[in-house]
Amino acid sequence: MVNITHKSPSLRQAIATATVKVSAQATIDAIEQRKVPKGDVFEFSRAAGLLAIKKTSDVIPDCHPLPIEYAAISHKIEGLTILITVEVHTIYKTGVEVEAMHGASVVALTMYDMLKPLDKGIEISTIRLQEKKGGKSDLKYAYPDMVKTAVIICSDSVAAGINEDFTGERIARKLNDYKIVPHQHLAIPDDFSTIQEKVKELSAAGFRLAIFAGGTGLSPRDLTPDAIAPLIDREIPGIMETARHYGQQRMPYAMLSRGIAGFVGDMLVLTMPGSPRGSEETMDALFPHVLHVFKVAEGLRHN
Repeated sequence: MVNITHKSPSLRQAIATATVKVSAQATIDAIEQRKVPKGDVFEFSRAAGLLAIKKTSDVIPDCHPLPIEYAAISHKIEGLTILITVEVHTIYKTGVEVEAMHGASVVALTMYDMLKPLDKGIEISTIRLQEKKGGKSDLKYAYPDMVKTAVIICSDSVAAGINEDFTGERIARKLNDYKIVPHQHLAIPDDFSTIQEKVKELSAAGFRLAIFAGGTGLSPRDLTPDAIAPLIDREIPGIMETARHYGQQRMPYAMLSRGIAGFVGDMLVLTMPGSPRGSEETMDALFPHVLHVFKVAEGLRHN
């Protein structure tokens, strides 16, 4: 199965359809008048479809088990054709497209099984995904090419060339997934004045996003949040609350992070752990959703 542990739960929705075509009006009449010997075709097939939705991961090997939080199945008669519509919702890390299509296919098969004694010319066709919402495919941003970005590693040893910059490499790789290439990527000492000077320099140079990694722990030598906090004009507490919650689910010590986030002028500043794994998890927690802040900020400037 595909690894989805790095993803965050979100509302996912899918609508799938299937078509059952009968060969005679007498079959439709029997369905509507509830005269099919095996029972009420719509109710039986609806129940079968609900079971199929919930059992999808049991029969399709690569599907993840997930909570089904809403499911609805409807039938619509158009001449000799019956259109089946299945809608499924979940709040989870992956979508419910296959669950919806599996439900639609089983509804159609159940109808076939119940109607075959009456009609030998039944056809099932066009099982398809009609609509999906939620997940990364829904996230569209107007300014990905305008986010002038800097990645700054606050580390005495990396700045001195003693250690390699694995953290910065991982952050840059994650940004590349969203077509953001850092205009500046360097290491500076974890020094109060140096950090403040770099923040002011980037803001003055028109950077829109500055990621500072390192120096967010509890050691007296971890100075990054202390240096940046006085410069922030508008703090956005929810950003780091999200990052800590995400990290807490994977590493109990994430609650100790002193990371902060907010605007310095028009530049969003994010502070992240100095460890490669910690920074990568913070990127997974925040991106691409945090990019929405630039659309919001742009709208505020125009009002």
